[in-house]
Amino acid sequence: MFTLAEVASLSDIQPTYRILKPWWDVFMDYLAVVMLMVAIFAGTMQLTKDQVVCLPVLQSTVNSKVQPDTSGKAEFATVETTTGQEEASMRTVSFGSAPTVAPDILSRATSSQYQPTESGQELKKEQKDSSGRKTNLDFQQYVFINQMCYHLALPWYSKYFPYLVLIHTIILIVSSNFWFKYPKTCSKIEHFVSILGKCFESPWTTKALSETACEDSEENKQRLTGAQSLPKYVSTSSDEGSPSASTPMITKSGFKFSADKPMIEIPSVTILDKKDGEQAKALFEKVRKFRAHVEDSDLIYKLYVGQTVIKTVKFIFILCYTANFVNTISFEHICNPKVEHLIGYTQFECTHNMAYMLKKLLISYISLICVYGFICLYTLFWLFRIPLKEYSFEKVREESSFSDIPDVKNDFAFLLHMVDQYDQLYSKRFGVFLSEVSENKLRGISLNHEWTYEKLRQHVSRNAQDKQELHLFMLSGVPDAVFDLTDLDVLKLELIPEAKITAKISQMANLQELHLYHCPAKVEQTAFSFLRDHLRCLHVKFTDVAEIPAWVYLLKTLRELYLIGNLNSENNKMIGLESLRELRHLKILHVKSNLTKIPPNITDVAPHLTKLVIHNDGTKLVVLNSLKKMTNVAELELQNCELERIPHAIFSLSNLQELDLKSNSIRTIEEIISFQHLKRLTCLKLWHNKIVSIPSSITHIKNLESLYLSNNKLETLPAAVFSLQKLRCLDVSFNSIAVIPVEIGLLQNLQHFHITGNKVDILPKQLFKCVKLRTLSLGQNCITSIPDKVSQLLQLTYLELKGNCLDRLPATLGQCQLLRKSGLIVEDHLFDALPSEVKEVLNQDTSIPFANGI
Repeated sequence: MFTLAEVASLSDIQPTYRILKPWWDVFMDYLAVVMLMVAIFAGTMQLTKDQVVCLPVLQSTVNSKVQPDTSGKAEFATVETTTGQEEASMRTVSFGSAPTVAPDILSRATSSQYQPTESGQELKKEQKDSSGRKTNLDFQQYVFINQMCYHLALPWYSKYFPYLVLIHTIILIVSSNFWFKYPKTCSKIEHFVSILGKCFESPWTTKALSETACEDSEENKQRLTGAQSLPKYVSTSSDEGSPSASTPMITKSGFKFSADKPMIEIPSVTILDKKDGEQAKALFEKVRKFRAHVEDSDLIYKLYVGQTVIKTVKFIFILCYTANFVNTISFEHICNPKVEHLIGYTQFECTHNMAYMLKKLLISYISLICVYGFICLYTLFWLFRIPLKEYSFEKVREESSFSDIPDVKNDFAFLLHMVDQYDQLYSKRFGVFLSEVSENKLRGISLNHEWTYEKLRQHVSRNAQDKQELHLFMLSGVPDAVFDLTDLDVLKLELIPEAKITAKISQMANLQELHLYHCPAKVEQTAFSFLRDHLRCLHVKFTDVAEIPAWVYLLKTLRELYLIGNLNSENNKMIGLESLRELRHLKILHVKSNLTKIPPNITDVAPHLTKLVIHNDGTKLVVLNSLKKMTNVAELELQNCELERIPHAIFSLSNLQELDLKSNSIRTIEEIISFQHLKRLTCLKLWHNKIVSIPSSITHIKNLESLYLSNNKLETLPAAVFSLQKLRCLDVSFNSIAVIPVEIGLLQNLQHFHITGNKVDILPKQLFKCVKLRTLSLGQNCITSIPDKVSQLLQLTYLELKGNCLDRLPATLGQCQLLRKSGLIVEDHLFDALPSEVKEVLNQDTSIPFANGI
């Protein structure tokens, strides 16, 4: 037999799960416990007291009841007398001698009806003369009959009623709590309850709801005082170019706040320390992952519905068959054990001593089952009355400032509906952790705690242009203290998806350059007005064109725009470059992408563009006709565009001064003769191509000052190159050139000559007639000696000789007044072999000689 503790463990669930137990489940659990106690009580009573007591029914009594009444009153009296005599004789005869004695007594009792003259003495004499074996087994015979009749005469329901109640109750208990035990649902429920409890107790929940109350009171206050009292930002520019309704800008309460005065901030009701903030951020991540894990299935809902249906069917089954057996439980029973050969009697009348109690217990059990069943029916009605696989936070959105709390569905929604039956405050506080606005507020608080003004000041550095620069990388937002760095020139924001630029940026009067790397920043109205009037340079790096903030195209004072990302032909229609027309002061446009053609919309800004840079990732740039419209472009870079020849459209750019065709597939430059129409061209960069020869027509570029032909396949330098008298920089590094022509002495204005990584073995003396040389790169060649005439290069500041076949360095190097050891790139042993006075000169401080040289 089970103990109560063992059976009760089947319904044992964690105390924390009580929030998922609605009132009907709790009530049914108590009913199940009462039914369990009924079963145990009935079973205990049966084991200790349940029995039947049987007595034989005499055959004469049976016959007298069935014989017809023909003898009148006298005969009836005679039968009664005879019966009394038989009963008297039965007191002296045991059950063991009944088969022989009892028939004789019955025969004599019958004959006495016809011989009324015999006296009582004769009857006693005959009784004394009767014989039989005394066995003393009368008690055992009664026990035997009682046991046989217990199994034969007693209805089965009277015997097994407690066990059936116990089994039914166990099934109901298991059905009620199966969804807490089933592994597929138990893990989700356990996770949900854990998160729910932490969300309910989190200090961030209290802070968020408290701030909501403050915001409501502040809004009411503003509504009473009127919005007209707030000053507006006064822009120095016209209203033209103002953002449209679709521009992603942040406004508060529909008002434009002043940039000159600080915005009204709502004081925090509670202070959230760093530890609480980290815990809250972890909760947001847990809720997000749990929602993604649970919301795509409805297993918990189906399982709960299934177990409720099972309990309802079980209730109907129990009620149907139990009602039929209520009347079978009776106190009196007739037993026919068929043991006449042992006892002598065929029929016994038995009494069941537990019948009354069992019947009362059965009626109580049926009453409990009826109540249990009605609750099951109500549960089914509740399950199908409303859509439990959808949960709306509409009331929470109305009562709080978190209007972005999403509605949930499937198992997530069902769990929240169950929690509402316990306390609706749980789901209200839980909804705070579903709001992105709430999460952003938390991130902002944590961010401001971590990134203080002092810490940001430590990260400010000087860039190559000697400007103060701050680079923020992979933060949850932009710290408020950033806008207190009023002397900052350059601000770089990288991988900050929730970046928000507030009106406080108007304090940064020196800010002129902004970098947004994978950072679709949102700006407030006042902040946009400031950026529109002050920003000069903007770098935007993106993965998809949709990441480019729409307000970028409205910065009318912008001078430099750098776009780095995917702008292939399919997305060109989406980029909205037609809005570049608003950028009236744009001078430099840098596009690093995978274009197959120059977007026609870029030509909208062509009239005022002075520099266009297109860096492809190896995608072939085919259509270049739109370049002809860019008549004012002075610098043009087409890098890594898989160009095989110099595009003809370039020859129409009459104002072109610098052309860079780096990292293409150009093999021949015969079109260079057309450069004679480009009167202003001073710099030509054809490096990192496949050029094998330089045509003599290069002499037509009279004003060329810089020529870059490094990393090609040149084997010779034609004399035509040295006819460019204005040439100041010549770079032919990393080719296959073996000889430096003597005509190089004609380049009297040459200041930088790079021929590193070739096959040169002899330096012509005419090279040292280029007395204006400041940079001379001769490394990684086959040079065996450096002429002493190197001393003629008085302005030489950089000399690379490393990687040659030199045995020594000329001592005349000491006469190069501006050359120092830092500018002499050579093997250490060659430098150590120089005379000590030469080394002393080369090791001198550069400041004094350099000043004297000037």
